[in-house]
Amino acid sequence: MNARHRTHGFSSRLFAEQALSRSAGAPLIGGNAVELLIDAQAHFDAWLKAIANAKRHVFLENYIIRDDRIGQAFRDALVERAKAGVFVAVIGDWGGCLGQSRSSFWAALREAGGQVRIYNPPQLGSSFGWISRDHRKVLVVDGEVGFLSGVCLSEKWLGDPANDVPPWRDTGVALRGPAVAEIEQAFADSWREVGEPLPDDPRLSPVAGATHAGEVSLRVIATQPSTAGMYRLDQMVAAMATKTLWLTDAYFVGVAPYVQALSAATRDGVDVRLLVPGTSDIPMVAGMSRSGYRPLLKAGIRVFEWNGTMLHAKTAVADGRWARVGSSNLNIASWLSNREIDVAIEDVGFATQLEAQYEKDLENATEILLHPRRRRSGNERVRSRAPHPPRPRHGGGSSSRAAAGALRIANTVGAAISQHRVLGDTETGPLLAGFIAAAVLTLVAILWPAVIAWPLALIGAWFTVNLSVSWWTLRRKRVAKAATEAPHED
Repeated sequence: MNARHRTHGFSSRLFAEQALSRSAGAPLIGGNAVELLIDAQAHFDAWLKAIANAKRHVFLENYIIRDDRIGQAFRDALVERAKAGVFVAVIGDWGGCLGQSRSSFWAALREAGGQVRIYNPPQLGSSFGWISRDHRKVLVVDGEVGFLSGVCLSEKWLGDPANDVPPWRDTGVALRGPAVAEIEQAFADSWREVGEPLPDDPRLSPVAGATHAGEVSLRVIATQPSTAGMYRLDQMVAAMATKTLWLTDAYFVGVAPYVQALSAATRDGVDVRLLVPGTSDIPMVAGMSRSGYRPLLKAGIRVFEWNGTMLHAKTAVADGRWARVGSSNLNIASWLSNREIDVAIEDVGFATQLEAQYEKDLENATEILLHPRRRRSGNERVRSRAPHPPRPRHGGGSSSRAAAGALRIANTVGAAISQHRVLGDTETGPLLAGFIAAAVLTLVAILWPAVIAWPLALIGAWFTVNLSVSWWTLRRKRVAKAATEAPHED
């Protein structure tokens, strides 16, 4: 009987491993050591130390590389290594770096022998190609240590201590072992995507004997546009969790299939929690996220809002044995459009660490609850268990704004006393914004049609040029192929 149960348990584990590997498109790799990194300062210290110790090569791939104190520190560290003969390769994203740093920012590194490429700038022949972004945050040094994270190279992640603005909350990992080679392969794939492949250089050859580093098994999930490997894995984990599933996400926009998967887990008794920002650097996304609270709460999923400056981490931990950390958000852009990279770790020790950090984070978070409206049967309102931190407000002199400010102060004082605060209906904000935008657009179209016509003409011209270039490129390829395949007379 016991032997039968052991056989069944072994078969179940193999089945689960096969299902996760197929869903993610990534095999389970053993023999790794993993270190959890919390917040930007820990990341920057570890990253700069690794770069300073580089002997052979440095691969850096990041969504935002900003021309500020942090960006300059990394550039200067890379310049120093390049001058010392280390092979340095950097990939920045065009959209992420737009307005953050210019080509001249990298002049010193290029002069020192380093190479810099920018992912997916707008180009003719690709009308919607600019939508795809390289959202990865990766650093690999000498094939021996690799880093994955949600942290970008920007001073913004450190907050503003002089003005009592705390650092952004973010999470990443440092890896050693066989998985580092997978991260390097992911970087090499991104490098090929924006130009010639990495050269045949002895500084890039694998390190002999650099294999076993620990006892942790994990998967490196490096997704590309339209592959959806991370989405399939997130769905699979939601389906397989039996006790707990705790999620942290910076830009959660729940799509119906994933919300249904989380709801089904809750119905089966799984403790599903979602921690999201209370204030966001992208207010529009925060509004979209809040508009989806109600179905989550009605399904029994617990939703928390972070009370700090910005919660930028992207993590998941399930059943105290499975964890995910990386760059992927729980939204369509990350799942289907961007280049992302995450690590899915199957280790009780690491999962326990991440659970402890999650519980610590909840100490600085506000839980959102459903609260029945009085005198309105069947309807619910969303409320929080504690007041939110003060949010930036725009000044104004109107009496209506003053009255609204007084009302907010009264609500905050009441919340501080009762530890509960009723929030407005989450759906009305986006609807009102949409109504106002549509009304303004209609009015402008009636009174000043040229204001609408010129942008439409420019959009039409953009598509006309791109489609013609695409047609001409495809035609040339077909003509060249036909000429190559045509029979030749001797």
